[in-house]
Amino acid sequence: MLLIHVPRLTNRVGYTLNVIFHYILKVEYEITTDKDIFERHEGAKLCYGHRKVSDGVFLKSCDLLFKTTIEEQELTCVSYEGIPALFPIYDASSAFPFDPLAASFFCLSRYEEYLPHFCDMHGRFPATESVAYKEGFLHLAIVDRWALMIAEKIRESYPDAYFPTRFFDFEDTFDIDAAYCYLHKGIVRTMVGFGRDLFARHQRSEVKKRLRVLLRREQDPFDCFDYILDVHDKHPGMRLKFFPLMADYNVYDKPISYQNKEFRQLLQHLCDYAKLGLHGSYVSHDDHGKVAVESERLSSLLHRSTVRNRYHFLRLTLPDSYDVLMDNGILHDYTMGYADEPGFRAGTGTPYPFFDLDSDSETSLTIHPFVIMDSTLYYYKKMSWSDAEKVYYQLIEEVKTVGGVCSVLWHNQSLCECFGWQGWRGVYERVLDYADQARNTKNKNQEIR
Repeated sequence: MLLIHVPRLTNRVGYTLNVIFHYILKVEYEITTDKDIFERHEGAKLCYGHRKVSDGVFLKSCDLLFKTTIEEQELTCVSYEGIPALFPIYDASSAFPFDPLAASFFCLSRYEEYLPHFCDMHGRFPATESVAYKEGFLHLAIVDRWALMIAEKIRESYPDAYFPTRFFDFEDTFDIDAAYCYLHKGIVRTMVGFGRDLFARHQRSEVKKRLRVLLRREQDPFDCFDYILDVHDKHPGMRLKFFPLMADYNVYDKPISYQNKEFRQLLQHLCDYAKLGLHGSYVSHDDHGKVAVESERLSSLLHRSTVRNRYHFLRLTLPDSYDVLMDNGILHDYTMGYADEPGFRAGTGTPYPFFDLDSDSETSLTIHPFVIMDSTLYYYKKMSWSDAEKVYYQLIEEVKTVGGVCSVLWHNQSLCECFGWQGWRGVYERVLDYADQARNTKNKNQEIR
């Protein structure tokens, strides 16, 4: 068992050690502030603080984890063995020339999102505002890499120290903004759609397609759910989750009514093959009442509690948006990712508990970061499907290197093979094939030697 000495056990210190050693490295450890107990310990030892105590691996700390206030940070990015690092340390006795625990906490807690920052038109923290983007390491699972570096240092000093091998996993998730393109829209929305197609010359071909779908002579283009399930049948054991929008119709939320019989049957059908969570509406990220109503709609439909969420448009304001979820009994959130760039918003591909900087406490909510969204590459990056496919492979390889969970976000309409999305079904199938091969291939880089 690993024994860790700290001069003072703060909530930030305890939380960071818990994420690094329990959630990421999955190793047994204990924390002590008693120097005598630490000195007498015969197994692997790690000392974190301003001064080294006895023998053992020493990580010299900066002040971040020993404070309770939220303050502007003067960030300096350095390089250690080719890997970017924050919070540099200048002490020859320290195992690293930076504080990997403080750096990890900064990324995991989304510390920079509590500080004054620019927001985009939807009130979101853009990737371009992040230190990871500015310093060029958004594409790295940097927290996982720092954790593996710590484990390697411990093994160098204590060859018998045991760290379980981390294995790659893949999580396939879908946001259902609109389950159908033409069907089940109601008479008003349907007539408005016909009128728009008739008056827009380049869309007149849609009139015929819309009629054929409404007359049930052609499948609705957004209804590709059986196709998704068929693809997953070829990849046994691969995680699959759907997040349907249960909102009322408004400017940014245009779902099929939660009262529609066929939509309800669709969700009940999907629930037999995958896990479902709430796709919280555009305004729900800071509205306790909206989440309560929408969560109850999904729960009553599926006859089970709603415990998962991903906010529509990826709207997330910390800590308010997570307080809303916890107050409504939601235990898992999948919003942690960027709309404008692929990569690791929290620096990790490993699910981990949310730490609320305002209350200075670890919470019961588990964050499940995603690393890439289809519409990011299509709308924001303006990529062709062939270029986008390469980005998926690159991020899968990064997560495979650290042995984390590669969670990706799709939309059912991006697999419709129309409206500009031609070729994306092939991307989807090949990405799942690539991820499945990675799941079944042991990566030597995941082992701590």
